[in-house]
Amino acid sequence: METLPIITAAALWGCATGVLIPRPAYRLSVPFEEPWRSACPAGHLLTGTGNGWLRRARCATGHAYGPSALSVASVTAAVCALLAAATGARPELVVWLLLTPAAVLLATVDFAAHRLPDVLTLPLTAAVLVLLGVAAVLPGAGGSWTSALLGSLVLAACYFVLFLISKGFGFGDVKLALVLGAVLGWYGWAIVLVGTFAGYLYGIGLILAGRAGRTSRIPFGPFLLAGTLAGVFLGSHAS
Repeated sequence: METLPIITAAALWGCATGVLIPRPAYRLSVPFEEPWRSACPAGHLLTGTGNGWLRRARCATGHAYGPSALSVASVTAAVCALLAAATGARPELVVWLLLTPAAVLLATVDFAAHRLPDVLTLPLTAAVLVLLGVAAVLPGAGGSWTSALLGSLVLAACYFVLFLISKGFGFGDVKLALVLGAVLGWYGWAIVLVGTFAGYLYGIGLILAGRAGRTSRIPFGPFLLAGTLAGVFLGSHAS
C-alpha cells in the first residue's frame, strides 16, 4: 500500500506525457534524410500549433494523423505504473519515468518508419548518463553509475559489430544502444545480458519462422526497448 501513491502518480505522469506523443510521432515518421513532416499527405500545413510538436497532427481539413492519443497515453501510463511498482521509491525511478515518454515515441516512430531519429537518441544518451549520475549519489539508489557508463559503451560497441555484419540492423540501433546499455548497466552485467537477449527474441523468432533473414529490414528498436524494460523489472527486484 505504501507504493500505491507512487504508482498512481507515475500513471498520471505517463498519461499526461503520452498525449503529447502522437504529433511528434507523425512528424518524425519519415524516410531517412527526408525533412520532418510539417504538412498532411495532401500538402495542407499542420494546424493547432503551426509546425510545432504538441498534440495530434491535424491539417486545415480537420483530419487527424499519427497514432491514437488514447492508445499512446494508455501504453505510456501503463509502462510508468509498472516501473513505479517494480522500482519503488528509489532515485532511479525518476530517471525511468523521464525516459519512458521518449522511449514510447522512439518505438512508435521505428514501427512506422524503421528509423530511430538522432534528434531523440543522441540527447537521450547524454540525459540518461547525467540523470543516473545524479541518482547514484542520492540515498537509496539501487545501481551503479560506473557500470551504467561501461554498459553503454560496451553494448554500443557490440551493436556496431552487428551493424557491420547484418544489413537488417540499422545504425540508429547502435546509437540507441548507448541509452539501453546505460539503463541495463545500472543494475549490472547480468541484467545487460538478460535485457539484450530479451530484446532479440523477436528478431530470432522471425528468422526461425522464415519471415526474416540476415538482410531483412526489421524495426528492432521497439523490441530492444521492451527487452530493456524487462531488464529493469528484473534488476529492480534483484537489487
